[in-house]
Amino acid sequence: MAAGSSTAAQPGERELVITHVFDAPRDLVWKTFTESDHLDHWWGPKGFTGHVHKLELRPGGVFFYCQKTPDGREVYGKWVYREVVPPERLVIVSSFTDDKENLVRHPLSPNWPLEMLGTSTFTENQGRTTLTIRTRPLNATESECKTFYDAKSSMEQGFAGTFDRLDEYLASL
Repeated sequence: MAAGSSTAAQPGERELVITHVFDAPRDLVWKTFTESDHLDHWWGPKGFTGHVHKLELRPGGVFFYCQKTPDGREVYGKWVYREVVPPERLVIVSSFTDDKENLVRHPLSPNWPLEMLGTSTFTENQGRTTLTIRTRPLNATESECKTFYDAKSSMEQGFAGTFDRLDEYLASL
């Protein structure tokens, strides 16, 4: 896979799998995913701006952030870290929240699962880093799972735009 390219693998049993190769070493890619100063520069889809409100990189810790849409709406999200293995692996529970970190429904999809379980692995080969993200609904109804999987192409586009932003940011470092 060429550096800077994204592909979405066929989902395994009830999971979405996204893979992207960055033209940067794993330690640097890890830092851009786990340090507030870096995340503020690239985290979010194209056209969005973001701000990290809290980042506690440890099991049980929280990454709480706000993303501002191009039309000025604020969307809050939170990750609760389940596993942190620098610079190899993150396991998180992600959700949309209000500005007080309370779980809320997706602002554009009321049947979206309240929580998703995600595993991100970072592997390096010849100075390039492959990121693989596996995500699935957590504690979700059958209807919420269907909503999640029906949005596969939209999620792939969102991740591709976000990773394009990270590619640009990495090139600027």
